[in-house]
Amino acid sequence: MAATVECLVERGWAGTTTTLVAERAGVSRGAQLHHFPTRAELVTAAVEHVGAESVQVLRARAAEISGTEGRTVAVVGLIADFFASPLFTAALELWVAARTDAELHEVVLPLQTRLGRETHRLAVELLGVDDSDAEVRLAVQTTLDLARGLALAAQLADDSRRRERIVQGWARTLDRELATARERTDHEGNR
Repeated sequence: MAATVECLVERGWAGTTTTLVAERAGVSRGAQLHHFPTRAELVTAAVEHVGAESVQVLRARAAEISGTEGRTVAVVGLIADFFASPLFTAALELWVAARTDAELHEVVLPLQTRLGRETHRLAVELLGVDDSDAEVRLAVQTTLDLARGLALAAQLADDSRRRERIVQGWARTLDRELATARERTDHEGNR
């Protein structure tokens, strides 16, 4: 799985062949084909597998954040880092290729939908918010979309200094949005 993601990052969709992945992973071509008959199945399984591992790493890093002071900026930073990882680069290769490759589109769309939901759920958990409030749900989704956009901008050049400033600014805005939502919920609960 890791060899597949590495190939996607280094060579892109067009340069990632099942033969190259099997060689890099140190497995026979027959063994690779037995488990993953097509390149599309191999790469989507790899992105899903590495994505699940990355979510566990993200959870572990979030568990190291103590208290509430500065938690939002730390969580937004973790989310931005998550999207700035090689996993995002590999997934981006798949998304772009799936736009014009019908076979790949068929397997990537459900994967992208599932990963999007899981990432949203994880962000809600890390931020410690209730996304049954439409405005909170929108603020969380905006955070994820912002992090994806920052990761996309970083594909061609190191954008880490700019990303850090944006993460800091957005975290302050998100804190205000979440505080407003809590006040609204408390006010409605006291009626």
